[in-house]
Amino acid sequence: MFGGAAGFYFLTQCDRTPGAQAPFDPEKKTVIVLGSGWGATSLLSTLDTKDYNVVVISPKNYFLFMPLLPSVAVGTLNPCSIIQPTQYITRHKSRNVSVIEAEATDVDPTNKTVTFTDNSEIKGATSSTSIKYNYPVNAVGAEVQTLNIPGVKEHAVFMKELQDAKRMQRGFMDCLETAAFPGQSPEEVVCLLHMVVVGGGPTGIELSGELHNFLEDDLKSWYLELAGKVKITLVEALPSVLPMFSKQLISYTKFTFKESKIDILTKTMVKEVKERSVVLQMPDKSIKEVPCGLVVWAAGNKGRKITQELMAKLPTEQTNRRGITVDDSLRMKGAEDIFSIGNCTATSYAPTAQVASQQGAYLARVLHQLAKKDRLEKELNKLESLDVEGDEEKARVQKEIAVTWSKISKIQPKRFHYSHQGTLAYIGLEKAIANLPFMNGNIASGGVATFLFWRSAYLSTLFLLRNRTLVATDWLKVKLFGRDLCIPWLYPSHYPHPPIWHSEFHLCPALVANS
Repeated sequence: MFGGAAGFYFLTQCDRTPGAQAPFDPEKKTVIVLGSGWGATSLLSTLDTKDYNVVVISPKNYFLFMPLLPSVAVGTLNPCSIIQPTQYITRHKSRNVSVIEAEATDVDPTNKTVTFTDNSEIKGATSSTSIKYNYPVNAVGAEVQTLNIPGVKEHAVFMKELQDAKRMQRGFMDCLETAAFPGQSPEEVVCLLHMVVVGGGPTGIELSGELHNFLEDDLKSWYLELAGKVKITLVEALPSVLPMFSKQLISYTKFTFKESKIDILTKTMVKEVKERSVVLQMPDKSIKEVPCGLVVWAAGNKGRKITQELMAKLPTEQTNRRGITVDDSLRMKGAEDIFSIGNCTATSYAPTAQVASQQGAYLARVLHQLAKKDRLEKELNKLESLDVEGDEEKARVQKEIAVTWSKISKIQPKRFHYSHQGTLAYIGLEKAIANLPFMNGNIASGGVATFLFWRSAYLSTLFLLRNRTLVATDWLKVKLFGRDLCIPWLYPSHYPHPPIWHSEFHLCPALVANS
């Protein structure tokens, strides 16, 4: 036991004390990574920075583990547990990596430049500039798709960023406390305690399950009179929820939600979101206005502005409205020195974290091959420029040239191939569902055992030991003491200045953002 504790302490100290790094090398090519999501973080973790000067440009200086965001929204996990500063990865690389907290506003394929702007509250004398690139990697991801439905941006809560989870938790607790205010009419209480989740994908399903857990495990103990009146409704426009799962698991999810008294409305479209209600088009095409206290929008993504503008510069090759069209090596068609990975691309694969992560690791290998090819071409140029005398010396040089050419011709990156590792979703009541590949088929599993597998799979997917430890500790803390019902950062108006978390172990700048 002591040996295990000593080993754990040693690993944590290795993570906290990165070694010396080589400086930028002006003779090396520059790779600019736009974004800090799944694709970008996987690329940075795998890339050998001996080969390149690497620059990371992202509005967030951290990676967010989005699959666990619904757990943050109900207080199961601490926000800092599911984010990892990008520096925690880049400082352990062999060469210095420049991490710039800024928003990329333009990629110029003609002049080979990336323009970016400081979007923070505090700006210096210079807040916008451009830098040259050799290989830019567009990994900016996607933003929330509102489908231009009236009121979604103004009144709904998204479930995409850490601030969204913060806003959702504060909104839910505000609805609860307002419903407890003396003199509220029964109709008003019913409205305030009705939570509508839009989107029947994994995010919407997991958020609904987490909300129900919060209700059963904590609120029924402390808000006895109100907990039984909380209602959760899941709205989905398609004929079924979780279309990526088998029919057996979809039925199991519906049964579990029915047991949890969570209503599922399929073939139902949102027509408008108002301040205290949501307007729905029911399966029979009738229009119904449903009073509610909170609407959470988890209904899809669309390309970011920089992606759309980059595609517009190459109208002949970039014709897919879903995202950037890439070749088998993830090069952007029409601009072969630009790579694109993750949700900003339009491929035959689903826009999932698994795909983006594998694309990032694959691209790191491609870039390594390109660097090797560059080194060999330099050697070839050096050999061809030699002025040699004597037949034997000329024969030796010509042989070396032939060998080098042979090595160069063999460096051809293999096409990207996605290896599906399965699909998981948490459905509440300490149950989860899983579609896992096995041999030439799939294994469909659901229940408590699958829930334990879901937790272990997510723990192993976290990039750092630090995050694995924090998430596991949060799960244990909630099991022993329950979720926090009153968290100071939920109510920034109570303080003259917003609280700031900033220490060696908990670096959580995301919580400083305005509500």
